[in-house]
Amino acid sequence: MEFEGIVYKKLPVTKGVSARGEWQRQDIVFELPSEFSRKVCVTFFNKPTDAESLKEGETYIVSVNIESREYNGKWYTDVRAWRVQPKQAAAAPEAAAMPDMPPFGDEPAYAAPQQPMAEVDDLPF
Repeated sequence: MEFEGIVYKKLPVTKGVSARGEWQRQDIVFELPSEFSRKVCVTFFNKPTDAESLKEGETYIVSVNIESREYNGKWYTDVRAWRVQPKQAAAAPEAAAMPDMPPFGDEPAYAAPQQPMAEVDDLPF
């Protein structure tokens, strides 16, 4: 899933150690611009450089995976980011996708055939 949002708040980094090794998690709250703006908390798990580069008040296009899981009869939902791009960088490739075509020149004038041509069947089937 992908959405466009403005960084509302960067929450502190949480670090820990598990059986698989060290991990790092940072939550970023994005505000979704609309008539009734909503806020979404997105988790950046083991992506410290992606989370550090975000600036509050800037607009980004965020790609996320949404997953819910059950634990002791309660359901918990994670919104994890897997890609984040500044809005300007995402829009630039679309604008430069096709350059303008050069103007067409005059079509060459062909001489009329002098003799009637025999019918030629050059179709491959």
